[in-house]
Amino acid sequence: MTTYVYGITAASHRAPPEGTVGVGDPARPVRTLTEGELAAVVSDAPEGLRPERRDLLAHQNVLTEVGATGCVLPMRFGSVARDDDTVTDVLVQRAGHYQERLRALSGMVEYDVRASPIEKAVLHRVMSQNAEIRDLAEANRLAGGGSYEQKARLGDMVVSAVRAQQVEDVAAVTRTLKAEAAAVSAGPESTGSLVAMSFLVGRDTAQAFLAAVEDVRANLPHLEVRVSGPLPPYSFVEPGPSEPADRTAAGAEQP
Repeated sequence: MTTYVYGITAASHRAPPEGTVGVGDPARPVRTLTEGELAAVVSDAPEGLRPERRDLLAHQNVLTEVGATGCVLPMRFGSVARDDDTVTDVLVQRAGHYQERLRALSGMVEYDVRASPIEKAVLHRVMSQNAEIRDLAEANRLAGGGSYEQKARLGDMVVSAVRAQQVEDVAAVTRTLKAEAAAVSAGPESTGSLVAMSFLVGRDTAQAFLAAVEDVRANLPHLEVRVSGPLPPYSFVEPGPSEPADRTAAGAEQP
């Protein structure tokens, strides 16, 4: 039976409550594998596992339950090892790395921030801040729309101004939120998002970070800002050694 890995903790970390279940249908009981000063939170891995909503939520719920009582290094969904012994072997091989990451991420959570431009609001902002664009738009209107050259010139000016606004917005969002975070990681690009970033934040400073998000919303109302969190610090669990002794032990993704 292959082993599904949710995350890695210190051996002294409180075990998940009895009855905690994870991925699969029926859901598999969650257990811990201890090796030295480390422990892995695991369950038996179901066959044919797919990233369906039920199992994605189960994976997240296990990490939330474990993370409520201390630091856990989260594994990505779908991390499967050949068997329990393979998991404990990796704990031995990468003990130094995992222990360093547990110390560094103790008391930390992740917030993922996505900011998307609201098209009409951005255009209004650009027009209101650029007298030359306003004047040319008005001249074209009075001329019944303007000539082809005038229309093309106005379009080029608007595109240039929007791009400049985007650069300014990215810098403003990053500057404001970075001031309240311990670290920042670029998130995966997504269609329509101007900003896609993950922020490492102390649990005891989370309110200050969320207040900074509200400042961004107030100062940049032409952006739609979405926040996910608090989450386990997925984006800040750095890869371990590039050549583990057993390359199959890593599962789909590893810290």
